[in-house]
Amino acid sequence: MQNNLSHYKEILVKGIWRENPVAYQVLGICSALAVTVKMSTALVMSIALTLVAGFSGLIISSLRHLIPSNIRIIVELTVIASLVIVTDQILQAYLYDISKQLSIFVGLIITNCIILGRAEAFALANNPADSFVDGIANGLGYSMILMAVAFFRELLGSGQFFGISVIPGFVYDMGFQDMGIMVLAPGAFFIIGLLVWLKNSLPGGISHEKK
Repeated sequence: MQNNLSHYKEILVKGIWRENPVAYQVLGICSALAVTVKMSTALVMSIALTLVAGFSGLIISSLRHLIPSNIRIIVELTVIASLVIVTDQILQAYLYDISKQLSIFVGLIITNCIILGRAEAFALANNPADSFVDGIANGLGYSMILMAVAFFRELLGSGQFFGISVIPGFVYDMGFQDMGIMVLAPGAFFIIGLLVWLKNSLPGGISHEKK
């Protein structure tokens, strides 16, 4: 039991921090630029991708001995696309406004390199339980960066937190102005770059590994 917990902990740490899909592997950048203007949309996107990553890993790993190698990509995309369609329909049914804001980016989860990459690199070579945990771990790692980017963009770009104004009016009276660049893609690039630098400078990062 203890060995299993340690094993799953290692998978989680690797996906969330040590080999974070955004900060270490530089994957999923497009959605990180597009859906992080507001924390609400970033949160929904994070949950959607994490669930799709986890369950696609579980399903693909369960089928790995039945999938012919020459059509494995087609099968992987079919599984991922089916999960994304279900996710998109649920969002349209229960979170329609946010679904409209996310627009095509939920559908683009199908081609997200994080999910397809974990299916190829991990799910096809490991058991279903490990693959599910690996998918969730990488989804959480992606979510951590996405929410951090959204926090700074929404706070500095519009003075809000989950749509609620948090900067007092007297601060604006003193000359403070919202940073317009934060609601544009370059603002997200700057924040992601700083987060990548910070992550790789901390213990366990690339700079420490080289030492």
